[in-house]
Amino acid sequence: MILDPLYFIFALPGLILALLATMRVKSTFHKYSRYAASSGLTGAQAARRMLQAEGITDVNIEMTQGFLSDHYDPRSNTLRLSPDVYNSPSLAAIGVACHEAGHALQKAHDYAPLTMRSALVPLTSFGSQLAMPIFVVGMMAQIPFLLTLGIWLFIGVVAFALVTLPVEWDASARAKQQMVRAGIVAPQEQVHAAKVLNAAFLTYVASAVSAILTLAYLLFVRDRH
Repeated sequence: MILDPLYFIFALPGLILALLATMRVKSTFHKYSRYAASSGLTGAQAARRMLQAEGITDVNIEMTQGFLSDHYDPRSNTLRLSPDVYNSPSLAAIGVACHEAGHALQKAHDYAPLTMRSALVPLTSFGSQLAMPIFVVGMMAQIPFLLTLGIWLFIGVVAFALVTLPVEWDASARAKQQMVRAGIVAPQEQVHAAKVLNAAFLTYVASAVSAILTLAYLLFVRDRH
């Protein structure tokens, strides 16, 4: 399948969009990393203040390695921030940190799409590893059942990518609102911090588009066999 030229025709738009989105995130983050917030808060301090403003005090905030490896783990109720975000008082760092804090707010308020995404994690992990191998075996061995099984496993991957969109958008919306309300950034600074979040959201759109196009390819191949 990887050598099938048709696969690249289906996958190319998603790959291009993903590349452009990644470049946009990096360039936007670097641009606003040069501007410090007037509050002087670091990313870690900003996330803590945002959570405390909502009465949430049980979220752990840790530093993790990697560039823009920031994420929220709902299982351990922990924010993990990259060094460039954890220690920096820049508008870029604050935007990213408050976005991750937005996920903690989602959990605290039982935001349904976050609960759904968390429930899909085991299926997605299983499907992302086995869907393609099963599909390829079914295609080579001409076994329709395996083709269908591979498709259904990959549908779980697509579902995860789609439900991620409202989760990420809502987390950014909470961050944009709360970073001003909690005095983390001034209103005129929030506009710049929000640009980092908007750029980051494009990466999730690209991921969803790629997943949908890959599923379209699998369905097309199955119908040819």
